[in-house]
Amino acid sequence: MNKVHLKIEGVNSIEDATTIQAFLESSQGVNHVEMDLAEHKVTINYDPDLTGPRSLIQRVEEASLGPIIYHASLYVPPRRRETEKLQEIRTYRNQFFMSCLFSVPVFLFSMVLPMLHPYGNWLEYRIQNMLSIGMLLRWILCTPVQFIVGRRFYVGSYHALRRKSANMDVLVALGTNAAYFYSVYIVIKAMTSKKFEGQDFFETSAMLISFILLGKYLEVLAKGKTSDALAKLTELSPETAYLITRDSDGNVVSEMEISTELIQRNDVIKIVPGAKVPVDGIVIDGQSHVNESMITGEARPIAKRPGDKVIGGTMNENGCLLVKATHVGSETALSQIVQLVEAAQLARAPVQKLADQISKFFVPTVVIAAFITWLGWFIPGEAGLYPSHWIPKAMDGFELALQFGISVLVVACPCALGLATPTAVMVATGKGASQGVLIKGGDALEKAYKVKTVIFDKTGTLTVGKPVVVSAVLFSSFSMEEFCDMATAAEVNSEHPIAKAVVEHAKRLRQKVGSSAVHVAEAKDFEVHTGAGVSGKVGEKMVLVGNKRLMRACNVTIGTEVENYISENEQLARTCVLVSIDGKIAGAFAVTDPVKPEAGRVISYLHSMGISAIMVTGDNWATAAAIAKEVGIGKVFAETDPMGKADRIKDLQGKGITVAMVGDGINDSPALVAADVGMAIGAGTDVAIEAADIVLIKSNLEDVVTAIDLSRKTILRIRLNYVWALGYNILGMPIAAGILYPFIGIRLPPWLAGACMAASSISVVCSSLLLQSYKKPLHSANS
Repeated sequence: MNKVHLKIEGVNSIEDATTIQAFLESSQGVNHVEMDLAEHKVTINYDPDLTGPRSLIQRVEEASLGPIIYHASLYVPPRRRETEKLQEIRTYRNQFFMSCLFSVPVFLFSMVLPMLHPYGNWLEYRIQNMLSIGMLLRWILCTPVQFIVGRRFYVGSYHALRRKSANMDVLVALGTNAAYFYSVYIVIKAMTSKKFEGQDFFETSAMLISFILLGKYLEVLAKGKTSDALAKLTELSPETAYLITRDSDGNVVSEMEISTELIQRNDVIKIVPGAKVPVDGIVIDGQSHVNESMITGEARPIAKRPGDKVIGGTMNENGCLLVKATHVGSETALSQIVQLVEAAQLARAPVQKLADQISKFFVPTVVIAAFITWLGWFIPGEAGLYPSHWIPKAMDGFELALQFGISVLVVACPCALGLATPTAVMVATGKGASQGVLIKGGDALEKAYKVKTVIFDKTGTLTVGKPVVVSAVLFSSFSMEEFCDMATAAEVNSEHPIAKAVVEHAKRLRQKVGSSAVHVAEAKDFEVHTGAGVSGKVGEKMVLVGNKRLMRACNVTIGTEVENYISENEQLARTCVLVSIDGKIAGAFAVTDPVKPEAGRVISYLHSMGISAIMVTGDNWATAAAIAKEVGIGKVFAETDPMGKADRIKDLQGKGITVAMVGDGINDSPALVAADVGMAIGAGTDVAIEAADIVLIKSNLEDVVTAIDLSRKTILRIRLNYVWALGYNILGMPIAAGILYPFIGIRLPPWLAGACMAASSISVVCSSLLLQSYKKPLHSANS
């Protein structure tokens, strides 16, 4: 089912809405209609085989009664994640600017102007007792920052403590409250005493909140950059397309420009040179070259002729094409890729759990460390255990100890830990998508990082997947014409690439030796024997077409002559397809499927990465061994059916090996699901999303290396991010606690500790963004 949203004009009452809903529900192919009268919108679920957005708009307009005229137009709801992201960026920006509006004057009044005599002298003017103008201004300006701008920290702390956990908000709230309420105590004391001298920390609270918000603002800005790849993918589809109407003879009757969103299945679209392909479809007329690099990463333009598939979002280069739409809306390869990448970026990686566990015990530890720091400075100060000149002017021992305690609280905030994994996963999945490697989130990345063995399917994975018959031999008194007719009738219903090659060759042979008008007889009781061949009744004769296994299973005797023919061809890495008519071998076809040119290079590169390669195939041992030898694979499992492939994988997993399976995603589905990492290769438009963890859009084996290498680089980057996230905390905590102060007089004021914490978050996000520069390891060899 597809879904479309329409904006309706002319609906003024519930009766109007009911009329339109009834009209739409009675339309062929419509499954569900949802009216939103307040917004004048309607959401329709429909079967794309039976109807489409244009037909539905027409139905709405047909519902018009007399003077009441309804109009419908396409409504594209804004992408929720996009709007949420923009809203988040706007919120943090506004909060940061608002905090700066108050924090900067506070900073000037406390740190800058008092140093600039005589400009700052007015701040020392006493209002009441020891309360100065500067102190009062700092209090007035700091309060909105603490309670209005900083409200989010109180809310976050409340929710965290209710769940009996502690997070970064708890640390920030503790630190800023300690500084603020201590400063309020100083103000009250100064107002009521004629001799009291004390230093307030209002700038500490205000600057700390400002720095944390700056860190958050820069962080959400950078996180927006991590999903740039997704935004680029969504922009690939053109906004409009040329819809062609043709008469029964195929002549173009009319041509009109419509929105891409309005294209329906089976529409004929004209694509001029230099235009983008709007939806997935099949070329029905014209010849051209199409640049598919934006979807598949394949640099060379691909030649397209009638019968070839085109992918939406790709660029038509030099010829004019007429394309029949086959996949529209959310079904297109581009939409599926976007959905897959979106889901991947939201999925939590297991390595993220490490951050959660660290945060769980880190926060209580930090609070205890901050309290011990305060005690460690306060008690010796009161007891006179350190020289009084260590205490700065306008401060007492309590204030100095409090500053050290707050600094420890702030600098130890583990907020960057929460960014270490998601930002790296977002960049990696986006970068992979732009190179034709779709990774389903952090879980798939982490598993691919651990892969020690890669199992390759043979047909269509290690080989080109387009088998060609190189010879046909008769072993009986049947004529070549009859032999070809029987083989064609039995194989014509099979989807297997070898069956298609046999049918094509048999038809060509038939045309050479007989009449050109070939009528294919119908095979009755047709049956597919998985991994072995097919059988069926053609006329009165029982026909079997398949390998030796099928012949043996059906008790067909294989003579010496046939055995010799089979072994000769198998040595040459050819597959023999035997044809049995009424229990006797009538003849055979020798089929070859050329190995992909990059296969050998990929296998040797995997070996250099410490990964072993195994081949599994339903083909015979001799052919499998010959191909394995050609590409450099040492271990082979041959004559294996699809379920047998899955069993082989489970055997390896039982030995504690992490296994990746590379297959074409159709008959390899059980094995792809069974493997730790399933890679569907050459999925193109029919993306094998369900079974595979990683989808390789092209049929290029080099992408197997790319997927594993990108996973390894990403996991290493996540670990480096943890170093960045915890490095600031671990190095900063002793300095914040004042370990260097007795020796070289260096201490970390709380506002500077806040700046360090913001720097930690920004370092982690920038570290993840470096993955944008990732290059394919085998790219140079390919170009």
